[in-house]
Amino acid sequence: MASVKLAGTVSDSIVDGAGIRYTIFTQVCPHRCLGCHNPKTHDFAGGREADTHTLLREVLENPLLTGVTLSGGEPFCQAAPLAHFAHEVHAHGMDVWAYTGYTLESLQERHEAAVDALLDEVDVLVDGAYDEAQRDLTLAFCGSRNQRVIDMKKTRQQQAVVLWSEA
Repeated sequence: MASVKLAGTVSDSIVDGAGIRYTIFTQVCPHRCLGCHNPKTHDFAGGREADTHTLLREVLENPLLTGVTLSGGEPFCQAAPLAHFAHEVHAHGMDVWAYTGYTLESLQERHEAAVDALLDEVDVLVDGAYDEAQRDLTLAFCGSRNQRVIDMKKTRQQQAVVLWSEA
């Protein structure tokens, strides 16, 4: 596997997605949202290096986990190693959520192999930069009304292009 730059992890979160989750807070964030709940992740020089193999081993040690959440910082700044890691998480029957300050559309428009690979591995994407003016504590799994919780499996099915059909 590879290494990623982390701000930290939470081994049994119930607020970073459905079920009991292992949450990875990536280091590095270009968004710097006003009112961010995790501003220590912004610094490009901060954090620590972590091996994704070690992270996967920690995930697998807890039989109660339903999945892994990639949060931040900005996970899509480290898309390549996280895509591989997410693939391994799926191989063990767990789901993957990701939080991003980008919109899904802006990520798709980049046409970057690593970003596309990570999007392919994400089951649920919470997108959009946190907007303090739209803060809403009643929302499930996001902090401001502009953010979306996207079922990526259904999204991929709806965007499917039929190359051939008997109909």
